[in-house]
Amino acid sequence: MEHSIYKYILQHSKKQQVILTIMAILSFPFLYVYLQIPAIIIDKAISAKDISYPVEYFGFEIDQLAYLYMMVGVFLLLVIINQGFKYIINVYQGISGERMLRRLRFQLYSRILRFPMPTFKKKSPGEIIPMITAEVEPLGGFIGEAFAVPIFQGGYLLVIISFLIIQNWIMAVAAIALYPLQAYFIPKLQKKVNLLGKQRVKLVRVLSDQIGETVNGAEEVHSHDGSNFLRARFSNQLDSIYTVRYRIYILKFIVKFLNNFIQQLGPFFFYGIGGTMVINGTLEIGVLVAAIGAHKEMAAPWKELLAYYQRREDARIKYEQVVEQFEPAGMRDESNQLEEPEVLPTLDGEMVGSNIVLADDTGSTLLEGLNVRFGLKERVAIVGPAGSGREALTRVLARIIDPDRGNLTAGSIDLTQAPEAIVGRRFAYVGQHGYVFNSTLGDNLFFGLKHRPLQESTYEGADKARRELYISEAKLTGNSVDDMNANWLDYDLACVKDSHSLDVRALDVLAMVDLSEDVYQLGLRSAIDPLEFPEAAELILAARRRFFEKIESDPSLKNMIEAFERDSYNTNATLAENLLFGTPVGTAFDLDRMAENSYVQKIIEDADLTETFLRMGYQVASLMVELFAGLPPDHEFFQLYGFISSDDLPEYQAMNSRIDWDHLDQLREEDRLRFMSLPFKVIPSRHRLGVLTDDIQEKIVKARHQFAENLPDELKGSVAFFNADTYSAATNLQDNILFGKISFGYAQAAEKIGAVLATVVEEMDLKRTISAVGLNFSVGTAGARLSAVQRQKLCLARAIIKHPDMLILNQATSSFDAATEQRLMKNILQEFKGRGLVWSLDHADKTMNFDQVLVLKSGKIQEMGSPEKLFPGGVESDEMLSNA
Repeated sequence: MEHSIYKYILQHSKKQQVILTIMAILSFPFLYVYLQIPAIIIDKAISAKDISYPVEYFGFEIDQLAYLYMMVGVFLLLVIINQGFKYIINVYQGISGERMLRRLRFQLYSRILRFPMPTFKKKSPGEIIPMITAEVEPLGGFIGEAFAVPIFQGGYLLVIISFLIIQNWIMAVAAIALYPLQAYFIPKLQKKVNLLGKQRVKLVRVLSDQIGETVNGAEEVHSHDGSNFLRARFSNQLDSIYTVRYRIYILKFIVKFLNNFIQQLGPFFFYGIGGTMVINGTLEIGVLVAAIGAHKEMAAPWKELLAYYQRREDARIKYEQVVEQFEPAGMRDESNQLEEPEVLPTLDGEMVGSNIVLADDTGSTLLEGLNVRFGLKERVAIVGPAGSGREALTRVLARIIDPDRGNLTAGSIDLTQAPEAIVGRRFAYVGQHGYVFNSTLGDNLFFGLKHRPLQESTYEGADKARRELYISEAKLTGNSVDDMNANWLDYDLACVKDSHSLDVRALDVLAMVDLSEDVYQLGLRSAIDPLEFPEAAELILAARRRFFEKIESDPSLKNMIEAFERDSYNTNATLAENLLFGTPVGTAFDLDRMAENSYVQKIIEDADLTETFLRMGYQVASLMVELFAGLPPDHEFFQLYGFISSDDLPEYQAMNSRIDWDHLDQLREEDRLRFMSLPFKVIPSRHRLGVLTDDIQEKIVKARHQFAENLPDELKGSVAFFNADTYSAATNLQDNILFGKISFGYAQAAEKIGAVLATVVEEMDLKRTISAVGLNFSVGTAGARLSAVQRQKLCLARAIIKHPDMLILNQATSSFDAATEQRLMKNILQEFKGRGLVWSLDHADKTMNFDQVLVLKSGKIQEMGSPEKLFPGGVESDEMLSNA
């Protein structure tokens, strides 16, 4: 990238800068005439000096009043023209700047994709993210005005000075007499501000890094009681930033004070010198008024020029700092990622590495003159003690990192020069801790198949116009024109025909890595849109019917689940669920804050239940206080009666002590709502508090009907009501099939109902359908909603499903238990029979089913051969590795 911001601007927006310059120059004549008009209006139209009326213009005689109106009209027209020029120039500046900012951000992001892997050990996300987001934000505004502002505002100023000189050179000198002082002092002060600004940027980056570390290391902070230390460190950093910003403010407002003071001295000279000249008859009053007006007009461009100078220095520093950070040594060329081979070659022959040398960022040698050779169809194990170079070799073979020296070929392909299109599709790599993106499980699984858009989407009407506009803007800003809505899935790479066969293959691969049951369970806990997946919704409804057929046919199961019935109270559901008789959609009806909802309050009032709820709440609170008195916070009662925690108990004790049963009408509104919220959480069959009588339950059922029938238009859609014949989009698949609540108090009810559900799924062959829904499960930030083992299995599945010619694993299963690891190794070895597999392992006894074993020590290969030849002692050979 260009190191000078001006060269960068000219390289990518020369045409726009020329247009802005031409528009600025075209505005100058209109500005000059605009400055001249006030003198004409005063001296000729009003004072009628040196002019006799009527006057003739274009064959028409005009009297004094008409002449005045004509000049005033011309003045108004020039105001519109000058403001129009400013508007057009400002808008075009803004658009040009935003396009350049979009280009710059895209280029910086593209550079991150080409950073050498060791760079990420030195630069944290907390440093990189603010550079692309916040730090370059001001550059967008500056880029648009880089040439236009000094030309437009500088020209504006020159026009005004020229006008003053033509009118009276003494007035012109008075107008600009103090400008040299500003031009001398302000840059000196601004230079200090710029240096402080540079220091501030560095300090804020460190602050961002500290915040990122805190978020990522939250578990460590809690487990080691490190919050006080981190607060102190953060406070210290804030103080450093505050000190710098304090000094910036002092210097900044000194600059502002000088500007304003010197600007206000202008009228002093005008009124003094100009007034004297008018009194002496050497200056006309109209000229003085015009000069004062012109001087007033000078303030704006002069301030703009000074502000521009400040912005220029700030932008220059920011740009240079950012570019410096985005040019790490060893960064791959852009063509490495963009080059698309006409024919994607397959790997055949041998993998050959010659004299490979690799050092880490500290200069320590990881691989030293390493030579390696093995067949690309072989399954190769790499073993060696800690620090032997196992990890480094796998990363070099996968071209995750480039060696400092040496050659590496795969058949006829020079891997050190091969584009990422070849390496990224024919190879797959999984390290010890793979990364999962914040998307769905399916998006992560198929990530390795999304290289280029292979089937474009079709657009019509307004969508087509928006797509064309997107392409046009993307081309103008050097952005990608690829369509995110296109089909990016490379079915050929995965060796499947279409999306259906890819889903089938996906489920097979998930089973291969022992993740299919997890995905099935995630599918049961996921919801689908019946409009988008009508067939799946119909299958779930059919499963619901079969489920209840089985329940009805088995007397031992009949009472273990209580189905939702419109005219019956479900004693295994909360009062809130019974009142809504549906699942909340959005936040309008929060089950934990139902008592605060105005519409719910109205329904309760209409059902004559307000006083009842208040007394129920008081009664529940009293029972809880009495029941929990003296119990430790971990007592099982707190789990059973989960609507009151050990932390909330003292508050209810205090509330009960302030009021008694006979004076509940005197409660504060806050306490009233807290009491009324408790009954909404009561489940009669579970809590058995005796507060929800049959009479109250009947009233709740009646209120349920009123709630649904009178729901305001703005709240319609906030509840997905239960309907035995309808799939609920707001409820997960499992709850849609069960369509009720598992009864409390029956031995092993959950297990028995789960077994019936599993039988229904098996009989209807629904497991694949439900698992396919599980692929839409959102995994959260960095896969936080999955366990560490699930994340690693997903990364393995992602590598396998793209059907690479060679899979390279770097202790990818070392975090699994022995049985799971053994099972996965067997499956993967079978899958890659006849294809290349390189696996860095921590124990020699795991190498028995491989074709060849490489033994590393101190960055070199010590031995190479079949496992039977190298380790005839099996497990005991691990000692050989540690002693090697």
